[in-house]
Amino acid sequence: MPRIIKSGLIQMSLPKTEGEGTIKEIMDAMIQKHIPYIEKAGEQGVQILCLQEIFSTPYFCPGQDAKWYASAESVPGPTTDLMATYAKKYNMVIIVPIYEREQAGVLYNTAAVIDADGTYLGKYRKSHIPHTNGFWEKFFFRPGNLGYPVFQTKYAKVGVYICYDRHFPEGARCLGLNGAEIVYNPSATVAGLSQYLWKLEQPAHAAANGYFMGCINRVGEEKPWSIGKFYGSSYFVDPRGQIFAQASEDKDELLVSEFDLDVIDEVRSTWQFFRDRRPETYGKITEL
Repeated sequence: MPRIIKSGLIQMSLPKTEGEGTIKEIMDAMIQKHIPYIEKAGEQGVQILCLQEIFSTPYFCPGQDAKWYASAESVPGPTTDLMATYAKKYNMVIIVPIYEREQAGVLYNTAAVIDADGTYLGKYRKSHIPHTNGFWEKFFFRPGNLGYPVFQTKYAKVGVYICYDRHFPEGARCLGLNGAEIVYNPSATVAGLSQYLWKLEQPAHAAANGYFMGCINRVGEEKPWSIGKFYGSSYFVDPRGQIFAQASEDKDELLVSEFDLDVIDEVRSTWQFFRDRRPETYGKITEL
């Protein structure tokens, strides 16, 4: 029998921003804006749903204001607990990207993975942290320290890569070697050079590693930072590197698509690159 998966991606604009409420009010507004879309995904029978990078907040990294540290929370914690209720209600795996506070002063850009029965399976912490104009992320996030885990969910083996990570093939390779069948990349990226790379890098990862990817980007412009337009264009790509479903550039949207995980075996059997790959030699390369 084919292993058909129905997956969903939510891209979302910010309903309330700095100066329009407290940090808690801004976060509550963003979470509440997501809930009807999460419900819609559940009602449509989505089995695995992924939200965008730090989904409950603005992308505050164009500034360097320490007050946004207050938006970080424990993982698991209040927001993941809330998402777990929807996971259980709809028998739906949910990937929840969130600003994590491990302890005072120790903060990460994280994605929690919640299984279809509401069980918290674990988390991935963003490994590659940019620090350049408009993206002062090292002010807010430590580099991840959990490696590249793959989570056995009810429906598939799932890995997570977050935004800037996508520029680096090494972690994408690790996820494939660790058994990922679907890799989700929640992002916050604006128009410019990255828009060209958006449709280049992730299909390349999917083709090089023989897995599906779900790639999510937020939409709209976020004041007062105004670094540009978040261009949406969330999409699914198959193990051949072909984009087969894509959302709009400018609308809040739930993108839903079905795909057959057996295509992974078909592609890998055709190209045999998993047979021919030599991971035992990679360590020698990195030692040069």
